[in-house]
Amino acid sequence: MTDHGPEIPDGFVPANFSRGFLDHSGPYYLKEGEGAPIVGCRILPQHMNYIGSAHGGVLATLADVALSLTVYVSETPNRPVSTVTMSTSFLSAARLGEWIEAVGTIDRIGATLAYTHGSIWCGGRTLMTMSAVFNIIRPKEQA
Repeated sequence: MTDHGPEIPDGFVPANFSRGFLDHSGPYYLKEGEGAPIVGCRILPQHMNYIGSAHGGVLATLADVALSLTVYVSETPNRPVSTVTMSTSFLSAARLGEWIEAVGTIDRIGATLAYTHGSIWCGGRTLMTMSAVFNIIRPKEQA
């Protein structure tokens, strides 16, 4: 523990996403992964549900963050994306204080849509698998 809460694993830095909802659902941290950034998050008291595990919405939000970030950073300059559809499979619960990580993979990317899949884990335990389709927001002349 530090004065600011549980320690963040080596290699992770604050995500510093744009202001808004993600300020309330995180905080999130990033680390370079092999194919895409790894998004990390410590399960804090505000993430808990009434049965003592992280709320499913916390994991679903992390899934959306990781998959959309994978698409966002896939091009230079980065292009904003919006979620078209997302499917999640909850496999195990996250507990208070646990460090969880998520990563996405692009299956196919076109002019306006990107198809992705990924997973969230804690240590060697898979918490969730997910897949999503994102709309890539491009300037009108590129769409």
